[in-house]
Amino acid sequence: MSAEQTLIKIEEISEANAPAIYVAGGLQQFIDLMKGEVLDEVPDLTTRKGRERIASLAAKVSKSKTAVEKPGRDYLRRLKEMPKVVEAELRDFVAAMDSLRDQVRQPLTDWQAAEDARVDRHNNAIAHLKLNAQDLDGITAEDLADRIAKVEAVALGEQWEEFEAEAARAKDDSLKVLRAALTARQQYEAEQAELERLRNEKAARDEQDRIDAAARQAVEDERQRVARDQQAQRDAEAQRIARAEQQTREAEQRARQAETDRIAAEQQAELDRQAAAIQAEREIELAREDERRRADAAAAEIVRQQQARERDEAHRRSINRAALEAFIAGGMPEACAKQAVTLIAQRKIPNISISY
Repeated sequence: MSAEQTLIKIEEISEANAPAIYVAGGLQQFIDLMKGEVLDEVPDLTTRKGRERIASLAAKVSKSKTAVEKPGRDYLRRLKEMPKVVEAELRDFVAAMDSLRDQVRQPLTDWQAAEDARVDRHNNAIAHLKLNAQDLDGITAEDLADRIAKVEAVALGEQWEEFEAEAARAKDDSLKVLRAALTARQQYEAEQAELERLRNEKAARDEQDRIDAAARQAVEDERQRVARDQQAQRDAEAQRIARAEQQTREAEQRARQAETDRIAAEQQAELDRQAAAIQAEREIELAREDERRRADAAAAEIVRQQQARERDEAHRRSINRAALEAFIAGGMPEACAKQAVTLIAQRKIPNISISY
């Protein structure tokens, strides 16, 4: 490299000194100059000022590249006889300067990519936390409990870096929503189970009524069969007595008396059996009435609890309405008063509560 080339600065490039600059290897001095200016400096990536300095150095390389390339392009157009030499030199120069720019900027590029990935990782984790408390319609109490366990298992700490406060809010908000949904779902499932139990008990009572009716019909059928059998026996006996009327009076009397005694005994036995059947039916009916009373009492208790909840809700609304009117009477705007009553009722205002 000549002394003349060494003394030329980028801002001094002109049409007059272009022949001495845009020759094979002539632009290396500017590449070396820029390397000396930008590579010797090592800014601190951990500070904003350092990162801005790296971006500034990379921009300086681009600006210097343009300052050398533009006069060279002008000179190339003038020197039609040397287009290939100048073009090759400029191409190598531009590539070298682009590479230098990229080399200078690479730490900032790498840092920015890592920073974006870190922020995305935290944001995705927070979004996943919030997702657990969304689309809860139709989810069972067991699934809700599983979601609560998953959210509770999320550890907070320095691993969240500057996102720790936001992660803590997302975790707390998700747990509040999930726990409220779990309480409501457990109450709903308990009510459904109670309704199912009552339906099953009614079905059982209906089946028992059918069985009891069939049993009573069977008893009546048996009674009529026995009556028919006895009547047939009496008819046969009467025929036998008629055939024996020619026997002696004593024999006829003894036979008649024996028949009378036998019939009386059979009738008494039948009366005893019928009395036992009636007693059994009475006991079945009493048991069924007891079961109906228990079912009616259970249904009445459910109604009573529902009415109690409705009275409690009406009572709370009345007290909240009185508090709202008091705020408004004190000069608070209605919208602010409503918000204040709502926050106090939800216990979101420390050390202040509404007594119901």
